[in-house]
Amino acid sequence: MNVVSLFNGMNTGRQALENVGIKVNKYYSSEIKPYAIELTQHHFPDTIQVGDVTKWKKWDIDWKSIDLILSGSPCQDLSAAGKRAGINGSKSSLFFVFVEILEHIKKLNPKVLFLQENVGSASKLDVGIMSRALGVYPVRINSKLVTAQLRDRYYWSNIKTKETMFDLVTDIPQPKDLGIMFKDIITGGQVERVKANAMLESDYKQFVKCPIKEDILIKKRIAKGKQTPNLIQENELVRTVNKIEMCRLQGFPDDYCDILTTAKASSLLGDGWTLPIIEHIFKYIKQ
Repeated sequence: MNVVSLFNGMNTGRQALENVGIKVNKYYSSEIKPYAIELTQHHFPDTIQVGDVTKWKKWDIDWKSIDLILSGSPCQDLSAAGKRAGINGSKSSLFFVFVEILEHIKKLNPKVLFLQENVGSASKLDVGIMSRALGVYPVRINSKLVTAQLRDRYYWSNIKTKETMFDLVTDIPQPKDLGIMFKDIITGGQVERVKANAMLESDYKQFVKCPIKEDILIKKRIAKGKQTPNLIQENELVRTVNKIEMCRLQGFPDDYCDILTTAKASSLLGDGWTLPIIEHIFKYIKQ
């Protein structure tokens, strides 16, 4: 397949295609974060970096050859963790650039497949706007089924669809619940939570390790508001998740982010896709 991946991040789409046995011919990545590009090129040196998504008309791509377009457009304006500016906010409105590119490809290749992902806490209004723009309504899948993390997300795709009385909907079944718990993925210590909270891009600011007696202070200092951090008790200390545990929470191999600092790995993993979920969706491409 020839693939265009917008907001490519840590290249989860490419890794998922490889893992389910779909051969990639050309893979175009639109990404501007330097360490995201570094990690992508480390694992897949043949990735073609095309830069800023808003400059897509200048990209040297044979658009009619594109078989699959991927988009994880920014969620900051849609998420309950943000300021709720909505789909027309300065960051989340980049979704409409994806729509422009998708419509451009469709004129040249009507059979092009697409996948768009965004947060489960998006408002019904914003989900409706996005669905009408794409011509299909999403499926909602929580990563808790395949990892130790609570991560509720919408996925819009024409890979597998069905028609209802009024609408076309994404018809990707729910993956099997693997029963993975937070305690199963830690490298040491004990946890109170059954499942970890969803990793956030901002978690890179939260790395701490201190005596257990101070854990209340940690919660007050780092959990500003809506989500408590994922804390682990180990050797009379309280700490947040380490790099290996963060990779496991998103379904990646332990060493996937070895070339990055913990902070950079956290930024990418917290802002990225859950690998086993994308693999699950891509299995239906083969079918």
